Amino acid sequence: MAGVGRILRLLIPRSASSSSAQPEFSTRAVIIGLAIGCLLCFTNLSLGLQSGWISMMSIQSALIGFLISRMFSAPLTPQEVIVVQTTAVATGTMPLAAGFVGILPALGLLSEERDGTPPIRLSWLAAIGWSCSVAYFGVFLSPPIRKQVIVEEELAFPSGTATAQLINVLHQLPPPDTTLRRRQGYQQIDNEAIDRVDTTAESPPSYQAVGSVDRVPEVVEHDGWRPLLWSFVFSAVVSLSAYFFPVLFAIPIFGGYLATQWLWYFTPSLSYIGQGIIMGFPTTVSMNLGMVVGWAFLSPLSKYSGWAPGPVGDMSNGARGWILWTSLGIMCADSLVSLLPVALEQITNIFDRRRIRLFGAQNDERIKEDREVETPDRLVPTDWVTFGVLLSIIVGTFLVWVVFGNEVIKPWATVLGFILGGLLSVIGVRALGETDLNPVSGLGKVSQLLFAWIQPGNVAANIIAGGVAEAGAQQAGDLMQDLKTGHLCGASPRAQFYGQLVGSSMSIIVTATAFTLYNRAYEIPGPSFPAPTAYVWLSLARLLRDGHLPENSAVFMAAFATLFAVLSMIKVHAVRRDLWYAKWIPSGVAFAIGFLNTPSFSIARLIGGIMEYIYRTRYAKDGRDIRLIVVASGFVLGEGVISIVGLILRILGVGVVSCWGCGHGLCGECPALA
Repeated sequence: MAGVGRILRLLIPRSASSSSAQPEFSTRAVIIGLAIGCLLCFTNLSLGLQSGWISMMSIQSALIGFLISRMFSAPLTPQEVIVVQTTAVATGTMPLAAGFVGILPALGLLSEERDGTPPIRLSWLAAIGWSCSVAYFGVFLSPPIRKQVIVEEELAFPSGTATAQLINVLHQLPPPDTTLRRRQGYQQIDNEAIDRVDTTAESPPSYQAVGSVDRVPEVVEHDGWRPLLWSFVFSAVVSLSAYFFPVLFAIPIFGGYLATQWLWYFTPSLSYIGQGIIMGFPTTVSMNLGMVVGWAFLSPLSKYSGWAPGPVGDMSNGARGWILWTSLGIMCADSLVSLLPVALEQITNIFDRRRIRLFGAQNDERIKEDREVETPDRLVPTDWVTFGVLLSIIVGTFLVWVVFGNEVIKPWATVLGFILGGLLSVIGVRALGETDLNPVSGLGKVSQLLFAWIQPGNVAANIIAGGVAEAGAQQAGDLMQDLKTGHLCGASPRAQFYGQLVGSSMSIIVTATAFTLYNRAYEIPGPSFPAPTAYVWLSLARLLRDGHLPENSAVFMAAFATLFAVLSMIKVHAVRRDLWYAKWIPSGVAFAIGFLNTPSFSIARLIGGIMEYIYRTRYAKDGRDIRLIVVASGFVLGEGVISIVGLILRILGVGVVSCWGCGHGLCGECPALA
């Protein structure tokens, strides 16, 4: 511990820590953040490979860090909790940022006969190199974007704002000043309005108080550990039981025929239920609407019409592969339409700034003084950013060349991927700031469309270059939520920057190691880890190369894309006007995820969403009761820990105890069915 502390102190210039009366980037904050982040990394990798959906877990990281610190003689300061959260998020989101849940499994699905490239499966060292190539670009993009979207424009970033509210409540501090300038497209978020935040993929449910605000730390300290502990243990016991008795996670509650022939069964995963609580009721409803449309209507239609003659679960010629294209059309339409207002506003701002430079700023009401409230010693210097961005591009391009070779992707294509990632990150961050949703799925499709034109016919290069572009946008967006929290709570941006660098560096090793172990123990994609987003990446790359679609899938793809383009326009308008019905318009991305996963994934999340809705509307009306989110955190983390235990058991050759009940053929870990 002392050695780690000396290393960390060497990393921090004295001015960065001495200017603040409260400790911020401390050894204990970083160690707690890394511990939480490593657990989240394993959890998100497992969840992402199962369903294509991960959780940023920023509020959960802050809450768990606060609970841990109550065991110390001197609890963590609010600024230290923010460093804990920032470090944990940077560590825990690498499975998505580096494409371990989509891009790398997609490369493993390549076919030399069909794609001209044999399957690409990275060794542990190659996975380290790939992670290093994309781990830092988004981190160095964050500081310059921060000033524009957080300081100057004061975008809402609802999840970051909610985290700041929670941290101040836990430390018995006045609520942070979240008043936004009233201008077109932005509303005022006050203490009461936080309850109206739309719950999306990264936004948590509303947090309301237990009694008075003064009692919240006492309640969290005495009552917070109990629900966290029992929910963690309960989830762990259920998950471990399902490892030894696989049928527990493949219960044919709809009957053996529907389970065997149409993949309608139930997975009572407490982790999925916890994710549903975190997602919130509207998002889980959107996901289940998609599940019903895809699996109850389109899947039988494609099967009985002869358009998908193979087994229902087959991704090549079965119904699951057929409805994938409709899902892809929905995601592209929803994401691209929702990005248009942000892109147009960004273009308008560029022309405004150019006009001002040419004609002067006299009488222009939009010109304002520098609104930065931090002193230079607490900011990330511009030369650090410039050097870091250039170095990350140069080193990243070299590492991609070393890992994949010149035959797979040209270095100039990788450089273009980084440049495109920088441009897309601005759009993604602004969309996240306004809607609390980082549309990385749509941004990834934009990058694939561009690279299909730049380097046509190369499926592998399309996936890799698109992944490079998506990584920067996704990472910059997630880290911007943390910077918003720090801005509201008075944390040093430089301290958070250090936390991001440390967390990303640790996650390179953790994510690559975890992914390598999972690949050794399981078939990926396979029954336990279907990696649905891998098929999205690969299918679009193949479509852009040869234009071939399954029979009649183009008609449904176009129809649903048009429908959700219209719905997305309505939703964007409603969100920007703060209209009450905005959150009840289905999310296209969540709707499409319902197509990608078998019904068992969506049903369990709907249970969590219903629990969140009932608890929020009936039992937590008058305050900020955080106990449900504590339970949800325990559910997610409990299964995450057991996923590590199960991985170790499988590597050691410890198998299931009984295959009883697995006759429907859905228990992927039962050796009798292997």
